[in-house]
Amino acid sequence: MKEAILYDRLEKKKVRCNVCRHRCTIIPGKRGYCRTRLNRNGTLYTLIYNRVSSMSNNPIEKKPLFHFYPGTFYLSVGSLGCNFRCPGCQNWEISHAEIMETGRGTKEMTPEESIRLALRCNCQGISWTFNEPAIWLEYTLEGAKLAKKRGLYTVYVTNGFITPEGLDQISPYLDAFRVDIKGFSEETYRKISSVRALSGVLDSARLAKNKYHMHIECVTNVTPDINDDEDELKRLAEWIRDELGPDTPWHVTRFYPYLDLSHLPPTPILKLERIRQIGFDAGLRYVYLGNVPGHPGNNTYCYNCGEMLIQREGLDVTLYRISDTKCPECGTVIYGRF
Repeated sequence: MKEAILYDRLEKKKVRCNVCRHRCTIIPGKRGYCRTRLNRNGTLYTLIYNRVSSMSNNPIEKKPLFHFYPGTFYLSVGSLGCNFRCPGCQNWEISHAEIMETGRGTKEMTPEESIRLALRCNCQGISWTFNEPAIWLEYTLEGAKLAKKRGLYTVYVTNGFITPEGLDQISPYLDAFRVDIKGFSEETYRKISSVRALSGVLDSARLAKNKYHMHIECVTNVTPDINDDEDELKRLAEWIRDELGPDTPWHVTRFYPYLDLSHLPPTPILKLERIRQIGFDAGLRYVYLGNVPGHPGNNTYCYNCGEMLIQREGLDVTLYRISDTKCPECGTVIYGRF
């Protein structure tokens, strides 16, 4: 165990954790909502520091990030636990795991070792993903500092429920913030994540973009009968346009039945195509379809002249035509880091 950062000591040896927006008040011997933070006699400890559950070398397109050094590879690293309880979580084995005080079910790896591994694998960066990286703040912060010293890019794949204080800690060392925005009402958020989190997620996304100047891309996994209301998604697209900017990529991804949502059908492709058009009609310049291999909505086009600039087949970039951040046909500047 390692003593946590960002917590307040309260009366009667209680503590308040300030890493995520639950801001759990924890009595001695108990844990916060994420189950990864333990109050031991008035001191808050993280139970997952140095504990890696999942690791792989992936193209950045898998995050998905389409405007952040396309075609490059990142070491993807995850631990255990989450501050949401999504009923259809694809990584439930680690996010819903019973977290023991021992290291059972994980591999011990220091932040230094993770950075050395990324370099040995010829990765261009490191991403903290698979489970929510904010609750792994002590580890990811140390890793991000080391990564920047060694010339690696850094990415959070996050649900966005981190506190402003947490963002203050990690932002100087974080290049990209790939954030899920699961819906556009608190009731929808309760259904899809078991948490009324919308206002906090929107605030984090706004801060990441406008205060900390991170590269940001948004993802909405469209789940039938839960967060697929087109009027609500129109309001979300308009919020992205107004608060994050029309260049902000929005990934509209296909839901597949899983876990407690196994009774639902996959999202109809026609539904996704309508939502993609809603994004364009709202003024967004880059709206993508996810989890639909081979669909033209996976590709990047110049918003000005319509020229195809990046073609993708699955996670592979098969055509790349951006030159000096510009469309080679009309000279329009394309948002992103290339």
